[in-house]
Amino acid sequence: MQKYKIIFLNQSFMDIKEYSKLIKAKRKELDDLMKRKMPVIAGRMAKDHFQDNFRREGFVNGGLHPWPKAKRLSSGRTDAAGQYGTLLSGRNHLFSSVKYVPEDYRVRVANDLIYAPVNNWGGEVHPTVTPRMRRFAWAKYYQASGKAKKAATGKKKGKKKGSAASNEPPENPEALKWKRLALTKKKKLRIRIPQRQFIGESRELSDRITEKTENEIRNILNL
Repeated sequence: MQKYKIIFLNQSFMDIKEYSKLIKAKRKELDDLMKRKMPVIAGRMAKDHFQDNFRREGFVNGGLHPWPKAKRLSSGRTDAAGQYGTLLSGRNHLFSSVKYVPEDYRVRVANDLIYAPVNNWGGEVHPTVTPRMRRFAWAKYYQASGKAKKAATGKKKGKKKGSAASNEPPENPEALKWKRLALTKKKKLRIRIPQRQFIGESRELSDRITEKTENEIRNILNL
């Protein structure tokens, strides 16, 4: 078996013994790199990568895998919610909750929001219909329909034949969705959430972290 005796380093030849001495001399710096520095660097890179998935509306792993579009984006909504991308909102809770926690020789990247897993992997949720939920649904209905909320009088008024109410245009799908929720007789809902992965193993991210680690090692060894 062929045995290699030398390596090429800084435009000169260095034998194995000299290279071993260099490694020993730089051991503390190399250990500090892997123990302290790289977990922070890798964590920051991962957070940026996963948050960029929100901007690109898909998961990057061997190329971009686009998310299913949110229904509100195709409903013709003109309010603020209709202007945000899938999984994004005015508050961006899911986006801003991506975090990293560096530890010795490792880093944990996560999103601890209670609804993060079902968005990331897809699934079903079964929320209880509460009075608060119905009030919220009515508020969203009035917002989506553009109608002003009428004060309750305690009296029911029937629609007069030929009145303006009978000639109103059909409600838009977004408003109708909220109205149905407000009026539903169900005590629990069954809602299917499509998978929109934003965090997880990524080939592109792994390659960038590996490249960054190798560059940091070369800088320490002056290679």
